[in-house]
Amino acid sequence: MREKQTTIRDVAKEAGVSVATVSRYLNNNGYISQKAEMKIREVMERLNYHPNEIARGLAKKKTRTIALIIPDITNPFFPELVVAIEEVAKSKGYSIILVNTQVGDMDDNHFWTQLQNRYVDGFILASFEMSEKVIKAIEKLKIPFVRIDRAAENNTFDSIGLDNYKGAKLAVEHLIEVGCKKIAHISGPKSYPPSSERKRGYVETVTDRAVGDGKSSPEDTVIVYEGDFTLESGKLLTQLLMNQHKDVDGIFLGNDLMAIGSLKALKLMGYQVPQEIAIIGFDGIKLTEMVEPEISTVEQPIYDIGVVSTNKLIRKIEGLENDKSILDETSLDIRLVTRQSTLGFGKYR
Repeated sequence: MREKQTTIRDVAKEAGVSVATVSRYLNNNGYISQKAEMKIREVMERLNYHPNEIARGLAKKKTRTIALIIPDITNPFFPELVVAIEEVAKSKGYSIILVNTQVGDMDDNHFWTQLQNRYVDGFILASFEMSEKVIKAIEKLKIPFVRIDRAAENNTFDSIGLDNYKGAKLAVEHLIEVGCKKIAHISGPKSYPPSSERKRGYVETVTDRAVGDGKSSPEDTVIVYEGDFTLESGKLLTQLLMNQHKDVDGIFLGNDLMAIGSLKALKLMGYQVPQEIAIIGFDGIKLTEMVEPEISTVEQPIYDIGVVSTNKLIRKIEGLENDKSILDETSLDIRLVTRQSTLGFGKYR
């Protein structure tokens, strides 16, 4: 027979106080005499009583739980992000609920109702979707949240964003520096603001170069194919690109996963990377160092993004938004990481 679990009533009876007094002690709410406090503590230890934190949280609609909403757990960027978010949350007494979304999920009101019914104290949004319907649903929730990796031009919500435009320019300028003459871009979804900023950086850099070279129609140098940030789209669109533009000798991919897919496609088509064609990605996931050749990338500080976003959210939850004593987004920046996929361009041609 299972041993009977000690309840708050057992503690109150043994301590000779009311249930309400024990409740005030547990919640640190209201006056309790020092004598009663000492007696309650002694009885709790003797009876090995531990209050049900989940039940207490639900009663106060505070569960010390944070939801992390992501679009694709198979993308290595997000597991790296999860590690940082979970570590910070755990150190501050919060647990994490991981919500992996599919396309269209967040446009469904039922999605947000389910989130609300979990009584999360706040959530971190790292999703590609941000339609007007989603914005209205979030505003209606009135739950603290932070969005990761947004373009800076829309300040509707608190966000942790890096300069995607600057990163794209760094990538394309590097391809130009190693000697690429015709550079294409495989972008992420156009509905995702960072994709648009990376595309803008690419377009402006290649058109500025064309103007500098005296070309009459600089816009003709722009070659863009829209992907979806998956390895498969990087592979398929690279095959399409190289069949339609055989003189392309440099590709800037909108993220690292597509760059890995692109590398696979180029090898299957018989191209030598980087001797015949150079490629560069964006994000800085560890997998770019595991392929051959290693892929150049614009590295985001993924771990620090997780740390900053979690700290920012917890400050909002706890009403400490003006506390600047910990790492903030002003310390985050991107950097160009050059590797074999670009540095050997042109050799043995």
